[in-house]
Amino acid sequence: MFPPVELADDDGLLAIGGAADVDVLCAAYSRGVFPWPVEGLPLLWFAPPARAVLFLDEFHVPRRLSRSLRAAPFEIRTDTDFSAVIGACAAARRRGEGTWITRDMSAAYTRLHRAGSDCGLRAHSVEAYLGGELAGGLYGVARGAYFCGESMFHRQSDASKACVVALAERLKTRSATWLDIQMMTPLFQSFGAREVPRKAFTRMLREAWQQPVKLFDG
Repeated sequence: MFPPVELADDDGLLAIGGAADVDVLCAAYSRGVFPWPVEGLPLLWFAPPARAVLFLDEFHVPRRLSRSLRAAPFEIRTDTDFSAVIGACAAARRRGEGTWITRDMSAAYTRLHRAGSDCGLRAHSVEAYLGGELAGGLYGVARGAYFCGESMFHRQSDASKACVVALAERLKTRSATWLDIQMMTPLFQSFGAREVPRKAFTRMLREAWQQPVKLFDG
């Protein structure tokens, strides 16, 4: 379904077009490929030469954020309102960089959340609530000891960061050793993320994909 990841160009572009349905997403993530929608273009699929990864034993919370999270009484939940999280992520992207989570992609990830897939991949959300209201969240996909973060949003300061901290703690306690963040961002760099070569990432992915662990209860 996808060519070998070594055929990606210098920017990591591997394939163009197709639909982001459940079977295609399974084939993509199992090979270290992820979708990247861009306005006015067919769906793009990437396997960058350097992959951004957060190793959980290197994860650290910046001091200012640590103080902020102690002061903010966020309630963290998982998988209680996936649709609201992916909807808010899509809205945030439309307001941001000109990229967005399309309706078809939202539907595919929602199916991955509700029913999973034949390959064992499933979508999950981590949510931060303040005063009973959804204040921020993130979503991604998991299989075995592998979790790939896809998108995040916030309505209250540091709410999405609180979700990242909670996610890292959850993954570590459930035998995962790293978190796939795809592309480096200043936020994840502040958490201690770094890049690994694609060949090393592919080996890590294969090992994590096969681990007989369960990162989420659903």
